[in-house]
Amino acid sequence: MSTEPLKRVRIPVPEPLPGQVLIKVEVCAVCRTDLHLAEGDLEPHRPRTVPGHEAVGHIVAGATNADLTVGSRVGVAWLRSTCGTCRYCLRGAENLCLYSTYTGWDADGGYAEYLLAPEAYVYPLPKDHPAEKLAPLLCAGIIGYRALLQADLPPGGRLGIYGFGASAHLTAQVAIAQGAAVHVLTRSEKARELALDLGAASARGAYDTPPEPLDSAILFAPVGDLVPVALEALDRGGTLAVAGIHLTDIPSLTYERHLFQERVLRSVTANTREDGHAFLAFAAHNPLQVTTVPYDFTQATDALTDLAADRMNGAAVLHISN
Repeated sequence: MSTEPLKRVRIPVPEPLPGQVLIKVEVCAVCRTDLHLAEGDLEPHRPRTVPGHEAVGHIVAGATNADLTVGSRVGVAWLRSTCGTCRYCLRGAENLCLYSTYTGWDADGGYAEYLLAPEAYVYPLPKDHPAEKLAPLLCAGIIGYRALLQADLPPGGRLGIYGFGASAHLTAQVAIAQGAAVHVLTRSEKARELALDLGAASARGAYDTPPEPLDSAILFAPVGDLVPVALEALDRGGTLAVAGIHLTDIPSLTYERHLFQERVLRSVTANTREDGHAFLAFAAHNPLQVTTVPYDFTQATDALTDLAADRMNGAAVLHISN
């Protein structure tokens, strides 16, 4: 990144409207989606929006739900609201809602001392866990969990993971806990070392062939060139789930080489609240090793720059307040 994409500004503390809660933010993790917005890969939905959608903090005003009160620790994730009435919402696919909105894209996000969020879309979080370790669960964890579901991994199956950043290192642990053999394929030597430390069966270069055919694969790297590589690594009937919101162009595919024998190519679009609650419940009963790199609030641009250059293992987390 040749220019600084973020500017620090002072804005008034917002007032919660009915159905909203005001949250004092402790930390906010840095997501690759924030980078895509900063670099222009994704069109902004409104000008001068505060980024960040993996925020952990405490409610300071506006709570009306019996399970959420002033003082409750909560998390704010990517999905901010849905209409509840379109055909997608009615069939349980609110991640495809025609009128969905997103934290840090349609409304101000967590790179701030205070954050407004719809009460129905925040997640209760434990107070006895370090905030820095909870923040990456709210997007990296949730979207990785949905990607794993979309990859249709059979019990005890063989899973390939392409790219090994914040989301992938959590998803790998979920799959391993479920009995899968996980093969990681990524360009970063440090990421390969982390994958092996977390229990991966193998770790190789991004374009290498895994040691055995894959039942399922998840592409986390936003690199379209890897789509045919991952498809070719699948066994018969295997599924490739593409987890990112942005992907560079996919090269031409050869039907017989990449798709025949009932291989499936599937995109992953956002998540539902059901995904979020299910993943957080899994994480509560199966503690995950969350690898983080802390940054001060003033270093948000540095965190994005390091993410763009693949200079970190795990997830960057901004410390906003105590």
